Order: sequence, then C-alpha cells, then structure tokens
Amino acid sequence: MKSVLNTITLCSMNYRNIKGLLSALVLAVALSQGTEILGGEQSDYYRTDTIPVPEGIVLEAGALQWLGDNQMAVSTRLGEIYIVDNALAENPSDTTFHLFASGLHEVLGLAKKDDWIYCVQRCELTRMKDLDHDGRADVFETVNDDWGITGDYHEYAFSSKFDRDGNIWIVLCLTGSFTSEIDYRGWCLRVTPEGQMIPTSSGIRSPGGIGMNALGDMFYTDNQGVWNGTSGLKHLKPGGFMGNPTGNRWYESTKALGPRPLDPVSGSRMHIEAGKIPELVPTAIYFPYGPMGQSASGIICDQSDGKFGPFEDQLLVCDQTHSTVMRVDLEQVNGVYQGACFPFLKGYDSGNLSVEFSTDATLFVGGTDRGWGARGGKPFALQRTHWTGKTPFEIQSMKIRPDGFDLHFTQPLNVTIASDPSSYSMETYTYIYQSGYGSPEVDQSSPVIQSATVSEDGTTVRLKIDQLQVGHVHELKLSEIMTQSGELLWNPVAYYTLNEIPKSVL
Repeated sequence: MKSVLNTITLCSMNYRNIKGLLSALVLAVALSQGTEILGGEQSDYYRTDTIPVPEGIVLEAGALQWLGDNQMAVSTRLGEIYIVDNALAENPSDTTFHLFASGLHEVLGLAKKDDWIYCVQRCELTRMKDLDHDGRADVFETVNDDWGITGDYHEYAFSSKFDRDGNIWIVLCLTGSFTSEIDYRGWCLRVTPEGQMIPTSSGIRSPGGIGMNALGDMFYTDNQGVWNGTSGLKHLKPGGFMGNPTGNRWYESTKALGPRPLDPVSGSRMHIEAGKIPELVPTAIYFPYGPMGQSASGIICDQSDGKFGPFEDQLLVCDQTHSTVMRVDLEQVNGVYQGACFPFLKGYDSGNLSVEFSTDATLFVGGTDRGWGARGGKPFALQRTHWTGKTPFEIQSMKIRPDGFDLHFTQPLNVTIASDPSSYSMETYTYIYQSGYGSPEVDQSSPVIQSATVSEDGTTVRLKIDQLQVGHVHELKLSEIMTQSGELLWNPVAYYTLNEIPKSVL
C-alpha cells in the first residue's frame, strides 16, 4: 500500500487541480490491481492473417465478392477473376485458388445474382456464368456499355453490389482525373436489371470505391484533387451534383437530371456554394489529409449483428495509401448526410482497395500498390480480419445536437474525468473549394467546451459547445478519458463533418 501512496503522491505533484489528483488516484489503484491502463493493442480486439497467394498469380485485388460455400471471388487489376476456395480455413495456407475468368479490363467491381457473377470493366458491365460447373466461366454477356473510354490510364470504373431495386451503380473517373474527354466521365450511372443505363449523379473526380449504408443509400469515396480539398465520402443522391463541374458537359446528352447546375465559384467554400446551387450535395465526411489517410477507397457496411464488434450499421472505409480501414458513423440532419470518422484498423500489407464481409463476419481486405504506392509495402495482398470478442474502449458514436455533441462510448466512463470540460479539446477547420489541386486546412477556430454531462449509466457524454461551425470538420481530442478501471481510449480522436445543425433537441 505504501508504494501505491507513493505513486499517488508522485502523480499528484504533476497535476495542478483536483481532476489531476483524482485521475492519479484512479491510475494508482489500477496499477496496484494489475489492471491494463493503456488503450490496448489492435491484436487484442482484431486479428488479421494473410492468405498466401500462389506463385505466378498477381493478385492486385480490385474487388471482392463472397459467394457462399466457403468461397470468395477476387478480381484483379490485370483483368482476371479468381475463386478462393476454403476461404475461411482456420489455417490460411489451406486455401486454394482457381481461375474463373481472364482477358477482362481492370475489374474494380463484383456482384453476384443467382448463378451469374457481374463485374464492371473500364468499358462495360459484364455478367458471366459457369455452365458446365468446371469452375470456369463459359458465357460472357454485355449488360451495358453506354459510356466511353479513351485509353487514358486514369479512367477507372468502380461498381456497387445490387441495390434494393436490383440496380448496379457505377462511378466513372475523369479522364486523367482532370478532364472529361468522353461520355459520362465524372458521372455516376445506374444499370437496371434490364440493362438500361440511367445517368444518376454528376460531379465526380476520382472515385476509390462505392457502397451502401444500412438504409440502402449509396455512397462513394472521392480523392483529393481539383475541387476536392481532401478525400471524402459522398452521398450519391439521384439528381445530385457531387462538386466537380468538369463532367457537367454531358448534361447536354441527357434530360434525365434536368438542366446543368450552376458552376461553383473557385476559391469559395462548399457549404457556401451549396446555398447557391440546389443540386450540390455537401460532402458527408471529410477525411483529414494525413491523420485519416490520403486515398479513400473501398466501402462496406457492418451488418454483422454485432459479430464484428460494437459498430453495427457503421461504414468501414479503406484508405489505399495508408493501408488502413477507417470507421464512419453517419447521420442525416435536415435531409443531409454528415457524421464522424475515426481511426480503426491498420497494419495491412498493401494498399487497401477492396473490402468484403463473409457470412461469419470475417472482414476480407484486398490490396494493391501499383501506380500509387502504399504504406503496407507489398505489391498486393489478400488478408482477413476477425474480431476477438474483446470490446475495445472507443467512441462508439458521435451525434450532433443543437448546441454540441453526444458521445456514446463502448464502456462506462470514469465520471469525474468525463464530466470535466477540460478533459476535451476541439479545433475546427474546412477546405477551400477550388479548381486548384487540394487545399490546406483553413478558417480554423477553437470552440470552447462549456460543459460535459455524463449519463446515468456512464456511457454517454453531452458536450455543450459555444459555437458550432457549419461546413467544418470538428476535430475532437480526448486523450484523458478513461473507463472506471482506468483504461484509456484505443483511439482518442474523432473528426465530425458538420453540414447541418438540428433545429431542436432530438
């Protein structure tokens, strides 16, 4: 006990107020009981193993599709589709690969319906079937090819799974990521079950992935560049303008979306231009460039019913450059999507581009670094991540209120620390909405956290903020927050993109 008291004394010498003394007491008691006081290691909560790729296969994984029967389809940027058999084997070395199709053009989207596998190539949406059940596709049919390609290296095409109406959504990168030299470059298209193409949204620059949230609304990731101050997650609202006017020349070719939107003013801010351009859909999530990666890519919604941890219905979004998987908590306010993003999983072997859940809630991640480079260091990889069953201490969700935010945590809090406003700090910033490439963080402010009120069950904190900033990222740091036993947050930071402030308490 004497050593514990000495620890309290030493710690309290470094604190200048009562909160510091109480924090030191919690830490000292935790230490005396042998309790973990750090935020924990990723492997405590999520464990990743690598599926070995047979020699001779260049598995630059552009898309993934779970097929059932312990099989995963994996497409490559070289135009092949492989089936990984025994994909959930306890020993990843027990998996095997067989070639399902080849000779395709950079497949960056896969979906399954009945006995057909659908894929998007740069030039068309294709479906394939194995008629004689020998594991190879025998029939290839063009579903739709009503868009153009010039041969430019950057004319990527990403496609979704089937939506609730049986449509596949396709997002088309600009030519060279700067111009729109041929039909519908910089657009989102829908292809109906009958194969009809419907122009859906304009204003796209350089997508990295596309997927639905739990409500069935479609989102895509767009990357930093012209008219994109940083990478972002954007809601593909039918009839909407995503923000880059370069491809809007194709409004002359379709009447489906009405007249061409007004061009935004370069050098303005997106929330200001959205007040002038009704079609402009504000970016739902800004991913701060650097802290949250550099190249946002594949998207998957966690609908595992808790089998992948306490983040049901949130989006998991890859970053190709940083070889990570981020976590996104969305909400709609006044009909507009916004929300918070959080660091989540890291340490993957290559540049994460594609992501897919199996039926047992194993997260498969496919990587490639060709042409882009990635923190992981390997040219390609196929890996899978499992939840260990141990719940990390995290901000489970961050929701806007008229005068601040509600933070919900995965474990009960130390109330003394959590109810002290000085345990939190917040900065806000936004990005220049401009025709130039990217943007620094601008228009910074430092809101004052006026109060922090903890719920009776100790898992929710209401933060009252003196001045919310529309159009800004609200960066919240809370490194002192801990559980009742003294465990610190695994990831003590959140980034909330605020497009709308609710008119009343929800």
